[in-house]
Amino acid sequence: MSEIAQTPNPPYYAVIFTNIRTDIEEGYGEMAERMVEMAKQQPGFLGVESARDGLGITVSYWTDLDAIKLWKDNVEHVEAQRLGHKKWYATFTTRIAKVERDYSL
Repeated sequence: MSEIAQTPNPPYYAVIFTNIRTDIEEGYGEMAERMVEMAKQQPGFLGVESARDGLGITVSYWTDLDAIKLWKDNVEHVEAQRLGHKKWYATFTTRIAKVERDYSL
């Protein structure tokens, strides 16, 4: 992902997933791609941005907290989370923030 998400006028929500990976690659790329494609189909999804240079940061944007909760509880997403905890992430933090203002160039 190398594009800036095109979000609507605020307010909306951001889920910020910051992580450090393990050395295990098996299945990670495929699962990450699958999760992005699935998230795009979820009600309330607005966009996603991701970058990795040692530290990985993925920010997904959502209309409201209910949409975030539905995504968190999605069965395939729960399995991806389980695998992430078990083998792909050495550590991570998830933050949820309300976007009150944005501006662009």
